Amino acid sequence: MIPAFPDSKVALKGKKGLVVGIANDQSIAWGCARAFRALGADLAVTYLNERAKKHVEPLAQALEAPIFMPLDVMVEGQTEQVFERIANEWGQLDFLLHSIAFSPKEALHGRVVDVNRDGFLKTMDVSCWSFLRMAHLAEPLMKNGGTMFTMTYYGSQMVVENYNIMGVAKAALEAAVRYAAAELGPKGIRVHAISPGPLATRAASGIPEFDELMDKAQSKAPARSLVSIDDVGNATAFLALDGAKLITGGVLYVDGGYHIID
Repeated sequence: MIPAFPDSKVALKGKKGLVVGIANDQSIAWGCARAFRALGADLAVTYLNERAKKHVEPLAQALEAPIFMPLDVMVEGQTEQVFERIANEWGQLDFLLHSIAFSPKEALHGRVVDVNRDGFLKTMDVSCWSFLRMAHLAEPLMKNGGTMFTMTYYGSQMVVENYNIMGVAKAALEAAVRYAAAELGPKGIRVHAISPGPLATRAASGIPEFDELMDKAQSKAPARSLVSIDDVGNATAFLALDGAKLITGGVLYVDGGYHIID
């Protein structure tokens, strides 16, 4: 018997998801959130601070998000508050999207061997440990299994000029994904790292000579095309479907094939 494909408008109907990392309408997290919502999921959305709220709130409204809260992972207790509200209002969580990263400017713009301890710890705290903390808090809410996503980049595997200490953090993040997938798999929880090609997001603006990186990606990628936030969102949403229940622990490259080219 050939299995029927689910109706695309209700494939995630009844599912509850947390989206962390929307900064504006150019954010990868926004592309993912739109894809989740288009498949029928209900979303909780966070924003970094009051300055970011004015950019994110209209997007959360467009998503009809019933939960909209501040979340700065460097502020003690805020992460726990988000998950407590989800537990109280929903009592469940089916997927989690972690799409945040940070490195102090002096750490990101310098050589890896010159990064001071404080810069290293802040980079790892936001870019890697915060995902593990969210995974820990999400686990008891994923009573019937679920999916966890985080965003990585090719600079975790290869030395990408100007990516610097963030490449080290993303390598740690990808290792965290593998270990989390192994530990949570018996509970039906899948864990994925999504690796988009270069995208002109707010986060990317902090990387020196980023335009040159995008030009290189477009000219060398087999698809000869840059990815969009919708490309990333659609691929990520697919992995949240029941049809992807046996895919876990890996890195999904959404980069037009750039990662296979020398």
